[in-house]
Amino acid sequence: MSFLTTTEWAILGLSLKVSLVAIALTLPVAYALAWLLARRRFPGRMLLDALVHLPLVVPPVVTGWLLLVLFGRQGPIGSVLQDWFGLSLTFRWQGAALAAAVMALPLMVRAMRLSIEAVDRKLVGAARSLGASRWRAFLTITLPLSLPGILAGAVLGFARSIGEFGATITFAANIPGETQTLPLAIYSGLQIPGMESEVTRLALLSIALSLLALLASEWLVRRSQGSRAHVL
Repeated sequence: MSFLTTTEWAILGLSLKVSLVAIALTLPVAYALAWLLARRRFPGRMLLDALVHLPLVVPPVVTGWLLLVLFGRQGPIGSVLQDWFGLSLTFRWQGAALAAAVMALPLMVRAMRLSIEAVDRKLVGAARSLGASRWRAFLTITLPLSLPGILAGAVLGFARSIGEFGATITFAANIPGETQTLPLAIYSGLQIPGMESEVTRLALLSIALSLLALLASEWLVRRSQGSRAHVL
């Protein structure tokens, strides 16, 4: 007998799809922002840092509302996507992925930034003095040494995406089979009498996925610290 019903398996599959797409979209953006904040000093750096971390401190429903303003069919970005590409993000699973990506971005940037800052700049300087270009030094030194932080950030972002609720329901709504991820399905189940068993199964599944992601992230951080200690 399966632990989950067919509907619940579909909810899990949609949640995993939304989270994985969100992380795939966010990963290069998060690393670029992390590198910029870790390695460069420029006017407006503090403002950029604050904007990156803004989703952590404002209510998620506000983030969802901002996404609706920007990416809705009448929004400055959403209207362009609709007119030029025929793509609408509202009330679609792609919109849920966008909301999850925005909410996961601060955690991913923070983990990657710490990893980049831990890379000894003297190693990069030595490579440049030996004739390596800036791009080659980045590919052969900074990127490989910061890889554990990239993986840890991706895992943390995945965990945050799995648990995303407020921004998703505001921007993409709660549509079964289209945008109803695990948190939204739990919320819907709580509104219906007699759904306690389904809510319990989905809640336990959500807790298990988040716990595994956190343990994986902690393992990656410890492995990264152990590797650096061995090198030193």
